[in-house]
Amino acid sequence: MDKDLPPLTRREFVATLLATGFALATQPVAASTIHTDSTGLTAGTVQIPTADRQIPGYRAMPSNGSAFPVILVVQEIFGVHEHIKDVCRRLAKLGYMAIAPELYVRQGDVASLSEISDIQSKVVSKVPDAQVMSDLDATIAWAKASGGGDIGKLGITGFCWGGRIVWLYCAHNPKVKAGVAWYGRLVGSENDLTPRNPIDIAATLKVPVLGLYGGADQGIPADTVERMRAALKTSNSHSEIIVYPNTPHAFNADYRPSYRKAEAEDGWARMQAWFKKYGVA
Repeated sequence: MDKDLPPLTRREFVATLLATGFALATQPVAASTIHTDSTGLTAGTVQIPTADRQIPGYRAMPSNGSAFPVILVVQEIFGVHEHIKDVCRRLAKLGYMAIAPELYVRQGDVASLSEISDIQSKVVSKVPDAQVMSDLDATIAWAKASGGGDIGKLGITGFCWGGRIVWLYCAHNPKVKAGVAWYGRLVGSENDLTPRNPIDIAATLKVPVLGLYGGADQGIPADTVERMRAALKTSNSHSEIIVYPNTPHAFNADYRPSYRKAEAEDGWARMQAWFKKYGVA
């Protein structure tokens, strides 16, 4: 560290770190939890320069080789905790550079909050979409500068809160080759921080997005999924939505009771095929 710079405050130092293990609100962790090792990978926390500060992120990629296709991994409401890190390692085992930037870092630490309602009200509700778009832009720039990633083969995937962001980022950045949104909210209230929702960009979307949704999701009404599907048909993006019958929200979250193995594995296979079909390989 530069000796002329003032020392970091404790809060500033904590904001350079990622959560260790699983977010407190997700405890206890289910027996179905998948752990992907880092054998053959370069994996760990990185610092990503953004418009106003550095933010931490988790990066995983093969140890040998270069110019890997890049996939942005967008967190659930629980931030970049162990599950999101594991998703990055799974993608790295497939030959990708996978990067999950911590997108709440300015607003607070969600990993230490024990109630989902507190995560939503105290942190997530204060995160501007514009900030998220800018941080994802910065993450791509970091991937390019790192020399390990080929941003000409760029994809994005995200879960829950991150699923909504996938739709919006694909509208924001037409250079993305393909996106996969896992159970992201499609319709919602609009305000200065979240001025648009996926339904608002569906008709003009250019990037092909695959949406993976549960038919029994209590937080994403089936009629909103059908409205999104109908709106996508008016665009030229070739986007699609798959709905798994009798399947709850967060069916890919193997560390939670909502996990549905068959649907999660099918969705994972569809995601891989989607990325390959549209040049993220």
